[in-house]
Amino acid sequence: MALTLAAAAENWPIAGSFAISRGTKTEAEVVVAELGDGKARGRGECVPYARYGESIDSVLAQIRAMAPRIAAGLDRQALQGAMPPGAARNALDCAFWDLEAKRSGRPAYALAGLPAPQPLTTALTISLAPPAAMAQAAAKAAGRTLLKIKLGGDAADGGDVARIRAVRAAAPRATLIADANEGWTESNLTDHLAACAAAGMALVEQPLPQGRDLALARIKRPLAVCADESVHDRDSLPDLVGKYDAVNIKLDKTGGLTEALAMAAQARQLGFTIMAGCMVATSLAMAPGLLLAQQAQFVDLDGPLLLSKDRPDGLRYEGSLIYPPAAALWG
Repeated sequence: MALTLAAAAENWPIAGSFAISRGTKTEAEVVVAELGDGKARGRGECVPYARYGESIDSVLAQIRAMAPRIAAGLDRQALQGAMPPGAARNALDCAFWDLEAKRSGRPAYALAGLPAPQPLTTALTISLAPPAAMAQAAAKAAGRTLLKIKLGGDAADGGDVARIRAVRAAAPRATLIADANEGWTESNLTDHLAACAAAGMALVEQPLPQGRDLALARIKRPLAVCADESVHDRDSLPDLVGKYDAVNIKLDKTGGLTEALAMAAQARQLGFTIMAGCMVATSLAMAPGLLLAQQAQFVDLDGPLLLSKDRPDGLRYEGSLIYPPAAALWG
């Protein structure tokens, strides 16, 4: 029986707001793709991201344009060459994985040839704000194992060095990751990296803008630096050698779990540490990422924790631990 395809946009309110160096938002705008054969259905969720030229409308159009080819028999493997990497392919790729699992009665991890997933420690993100506000948020989360702090903000309120020191003082035992979201410059790079190293941070994500990050290859990095906006799929990896120590693999960038797993294998061969990241989204988007995260040294799959509510059958979070999905959610 030919597969049918449906796609729809959904809005999920964020608890408060979520701020990074590029702006603030109060809701997660996601797109859900669903494939069905009349007996089983598979779902995948993605987050269109303006940083990469995507919008809700453009992603919906990309997904819906694939309906005739999917009805004609296009499968998950053929999908990789039929669509470019990005959010639209991610939703369809993950829907194919879910459908395959539902049809076969075998979990997605088994279909991928992976061992059963285990609970993992995930970061909790502290949104960009003045130092005192970030310290207050960090103090509330100080019992967590891993915190990720957003940086790259206005220096008028003390700047990122003050933010780093304030968060470390408020959460002295937590492992810290910093994420500048391309918000630093060559002129402040050395001082900011030194402040991160002095605070005992484990990792710094994307300090400089994509395409303007050559300075990272010219300095002695005092701690590991991770590519985020500079890395997308396997084709982007070779250019990062010498500039970065780690790569943040997100399914919305790679275009799905299929490419993400292949990318992780190649990244390890090139000597990169793996980070499994996410956009702000529901558990449906996190679930396939949890399979990738099994082979990551750093896990940042806290999207649902930032929402006012999650979808039914959402992932179970206990403190810093995230648990594998139930079949009713995905896979």
